[in-house]
Amino acid sequence: MPKYPQLSERAQHLLKVLVERYIGEGQPVGSRALARETGLNLSPATIRNIMADLEDIGLVTSPHTSAGRMPTVTGYRFFVDTLLTIKPLQQEIVHQLRQELSTQEDPQDLIEAASRALSEITHMAGLVMLPRRESVAFKHIEFIPLSEQRLLVILVTNEQEVHNKIIHTSRQFSAADLQAAANFLNSTYGGKDLSAIRESLFNDLQEMRNRLSQEIIDAAEFADLAIKERGKRRKPFVLTGEFNLMDFADLANMERLRSLFEAFHQKEDLVHLLDRCLETPGVKIFIGEESGYRALDQCSLVTASYSMNGETVGVLGVIGPTRMAYERVIPLVDVTAKLLGAALNQKSLSPS
Repeated sequence: MPKYPQLSERAQHLLKVLVERYIGEGQPVGSRALARETGLNLSPATIRNIMADLEDIGLVTSPHTSAGRMPTVTGYRFFVDTLLTIKPLQQEIVHQLRQELSTQEDPQDLIEAASRALSEITHMAGLVMLPRRESVAFKHIEFIPLSEQRLLVILVTNEQEVHNKIIHTSRQFSAADLQAAANFLNSTYGGKDLSAIRESLFNDLQEMRNRLSQEIIDAAEFADLAIKERGKRRKPFVLTGEFNLMDFADLANMERLRSLFEAFHQKEDLVHLLDRCLETPGVKIFIGEESGYRALDQCSLVTASYSMNGETVGVLGVIGPTRMAYERVIPLVDVTAKLLGAALNQKSLSPS
């Protein structure tokens, strides 16, 4: 947790009321409004002095000289870390989540249902990273010759996921050569970890050249290409409800929206951010520029990791404006992560 300046109890109370009102209404909060709502029996002048002190230390800001004040990113962070009162998730919402997840038989559908539920309940964007595991085993590979010097590579993992890849070759291979290659790879690498196979293919290449025909060596290299392509073709996460963000005045700027949707489309920045969330379990919150990505400067990301068989394999969360109802979003994300992990433990899902 960052080191914050010491604030008196009444300054903390005023800041809490200001942030909660700003989240609710989206308008800078004036001293008279705070005097009415805090119940501290303070004059507007006293409140203005406290607000000036909060502004000096960077917790609030005033968009115009005569306007009220609104929280800064640091103010939001102080609020979330020290002042926020988390509201228990309503049982109707927990029941809704259980219902939506329990009706999905396919693990991929489970992921999409969780993302959709997060979006529908918050009216913001919900995203779920597809599960990742450290070990995925190779089960079976086949090479099927096609026309015009092309090969169809069929790769099966122990998760029962089938991957097809068409590879262009420098010459035509016979079905017999390809069957020999597949037999060799299946007998040599069956049951081994995919990442270890790629390394082994190259480490053993010289020995393979001494023992095998060039056709089989080429086919082994094609298998490596197929294994590498496997990771590239999977979507890194499922994102739902991104167009909900257009409904928030805070984000209703064409340049801002264009930058945000471009980040959603490109995916790399979001993947890096989710990877950071994977490093430690539990709920994580990035507010505004804390994410390190300009496209998310006006957004907050609330995430929680989910586990399968005791192993943290993914992250899910909600993206919305910094002016989001954190006391509702945080428990929603936390509970959804737990329910998704429990549901996935009952299914077989191929990691990315």
